[in-house]
Amino acid sequence: MDLLQLNLNLFSIIGTVAFAVSGAVVAMEEEYDILGVFVLGLVTAFGGGVVRNLLIGVPVTTLWSQGLYLKTAVIATALVFFLPVSWINRWKTWESLFDAVGLSAFSIQGALYAVNMHHPVSAVIVAAVMTGIGGGIIRDVLAGRKPLVLRDEIYAVWAMGAGLAIGLGWLQGAIPLLVLFIGVVALRMMSVYFKWRLPRRSLRSSLERMP
Repeated sequence: MDLLQLNLNLFSIIGTVAFAVSGAVVAMEEEYDILGVFVLGLVTAFGGGVVRNLLIGVPVTTLWSQGLYLKTAVIATALVFFLPVSWINRWKTWESLFDAVGLSAFSIQGALYAVNMHHPVSAVIVAAVMTGIGGGIIRDVLAGRKPLVLRDEIYAVWAMGAGLAIGLGWLQGAIPLLVLFIGVVALRMMSVYFKWRLPRRSLRSSLERMP
């Protein structure tokens, strides 16, 4: 197994666990039954990868060959579902961290996939963003929530940065990628803690003033 494949496997497992847990917790917050919890956990874990595969030309059917990741997502979702409610309520304070870990791991994984297929930098960035945010968007839509990426918190920007760094060849090897992973998680959590925002405009106040 070469270094690139090892990195792909590592970040795939990290992202799968983080997003499966995130999806399961959101499903239980919305009081879904056990089937809904597993559906949301699996969709969150694999939704972004499926969208990425469609965009960069990887057959969608490769999902069914990823037995290790499917098992990992099912086990992670089951553990969350059967944990005591008091533990889950305590861990809900870590929801943003799980989301940040999933965003970082899958953004790097998606970028590495695109680089491995010799796509240009623009495609690498798109692959990073869609892998990082796709599962979360599908999760929030199925849960009847406003997708996190569409809020004014800085979210997808960090995935774009990871894709750009990898696409330009700035970071190669396990250690630099690990540093990038930690950096994206840290930046995402800082944007939550310090409430960093992207510029926005609202038409609501203007409409309210109209006769």
